[in-house]
Amino acid sequence: MPEALGFVGLGVMGRPMAANLAATYSLTGFDLDESRFRGLAGVSRAESLSALAARCRIVCLSLPSAAVMEEVVSGPRGLGKDLAPGAVVIDFSTNLPSVARRVAGSLAERGVEFLDAPVSGGEGGAKAAALAIMVGGAPAVFQKYLPVLSALGKAVRVGDVGAGCVAKLVNNMIVASAFGVIAEGFALAEQNGIELRLLYDAIRDGWAGSKVLDVSAAAVTAGDYTPGGTINMLAKDLGYARSMATEGHVPIPMTAAAHEVFVAGQAAGRGALSQPALLEQWRDLARGRNTT
Repeated sequence: MPEALGFVGLGVMGRPMAANLAATYSLTGFDLDESRFRGLAGVSRAESLSALAARCRIVCLSLPSAAVMEEVVSGPRGLGKDLAPGAVVIDFSTNLPSVARRVAGSLAERGVEFLDAPVSGGEGGAKAAALAIMVGGAPAVFQKYLPVLSALGKAVRVGDVGAGCVAKLVNNMIVASAFGVIAEGFALAEQNGIELRLLYDAIRDGWAGSKVLDVSAAAVTAGDYTPGGTINMLAKDLGYARSMATEGHVPIPMTAAAHEVFVAGQAAGRGALSQPALLEQWRDLARGRNTT
């Protein structure tokens, strides 16, 4: 019989990840939005976090923030108190390293293991089981649960608990900065009479070529900012990166600038759109200049 596995958080990333795991494991899910279970084959629904924890020895999380993750695991109605010794929590959320370490410490007191394993690759990578998974945890724990991780993509252990979070925040610092400067560059090209489709074709095979450039070009040329990842999401992650840097007294001026660009996107009401919608910030500014 397949091993029982729990999955909490069936949003944009969690739902396809759970679907992939359900191909190998007996999977029980929990999400406050019951509609997310519709059409999710092979996933039974737990009525509560306690019920899921009592049923499953392996519990995976894909949650929207560090605060939500800590509440789900360590809060008064969290699942941590109901997990049996020998269980494991694998957190696929983008989290603060300090929160991951605090939660891991509280679980360890109950004999429960923990891996922070944030992912990159977007909704497409989640659906294709082709995610990049950055893992923090003890080497033996990582090896023990590598089959679970490998069902979702390529997992690399980068250090002890919290290190996965650090790697993911660095990943998103780079990604967010790229989205921001690509939006600026596209706007500058437009103002100088270059079609974005032609610009993309001209630079994609040079050093500017990247997945972020591909995603940006596809979105802006189609005018489709339907979210996989959102401006809100990266604004949150950049805030986490800045908090982590402040704690360690590490200057990150490029990330600070990118964060302000994403906050401006939120202020303009575009937070729920995909990251390439930042281009519209610069288009708005250009239109304002041209009408004065």
